[in-house]
Amino acid sequence: RRRRALPGAPPRPLRRRIDAHRSPGRVGGGGMSRPELQQAPELFYDDREASKYHASSRMVAIQSEIAGRALELLALPADSPALILDIGCGSGLSGGILERAGHAWVGVDVSPAMLRVANEHVMHRRNTAPLDAAEGYARAEVEGESDDDGATAAADDASSSSGVDHSHRRGDLMLGDMGQGLPFRPGTFDGAVSVSAVQWLCYSESSREDPRRRLDAFFAGLYMVLKRSARAVLQFYPQSTEQALLISRSASRVGFTGGLVVDFPNSTKAKKHYLCLSFESAYRVPRPLGANEGRPGVRNIAAAAPGAAGGGP
Repeated sequence: RRRRALPGAPPRPLRRRIDAHRSPGRVGGGGMSRPELQQAPELFYDDREASKYHASSRMVAIQSEIAGRALELLALPADSPALILDIGCGSGLSGGILERAGHAWVGVDVSPAMLRVANEHVMHRRNTAPLDAAEGYARAEVEGESDDDGATAAADDASSSSGVDHSHRRGDLMLGDMGQGLPFRPGTFDGAVSVSAVQWLCYSESSREDPRRRLDAFFAGLYMVLKRSARAVLQFYPQSTEQALLISRSASRVGFTGGLVVDFPNSTKAKKHYLCLSFESAYRVPRPLGANEGRPGVRNIAAAAPGAAGGGP
């Protein structure tokens, strides 16, 4: 069943043409159409697709490259282990990059199958006891609860002295729908990353689901759970310029500053969109890769607000 897109998306003939292109995002196999146009993520990524995704050397290479670039754009203080939220963590590939950089991380994803694969590989990397990903982690961080272990310990460790070695911490996992907000305590995370996930919020399964409200709920939740010194870098694959602006505007509405960084804006294959967000009024969006003066590859999200002047990213 073809999924409903946000109002303002390209008309159906154009959507079909884009649908026929290969997407370097979460694609279960070579030549498949964009998965977000097919099913909800928790349905598309069943056990078979989740295992195939994590086993694909192409996906591993792409996800690792994007996660590394997101971490670079996050610009965390050097030699200071942090607690990072990985939104749409999938099978944990980006979490592995965060671990190798010395950071603790909490991953949230809506697909139980993806989380089962992630948990298996987290256990393998850290040789820890099994974690029931389907029931979720970070119970201590769900608003209204108070538990001293689990995610609270990770948060305490991340905010402690730089002498704490976070490279031996496993990633922690939670089952959750980012379109319903992020159920963590306010000011928990030192930063957030997301790889190939946010565009899923632009589609719905029925008329009862409003993608704009889901985007607003996500960004409002993200705004709440980050420390005010934190930043977020969200890589996504927009189907159109209009979709990229809709996502940017939602971030701006809740109070974020920042902008879209488009690496290699003139390349069909290498082009990547990164929404870089901050609380700082004087925040300067990082310089994109492969840009030139004629097309700088940066757009401030304040300029994306309704009624503002300017073209697409």
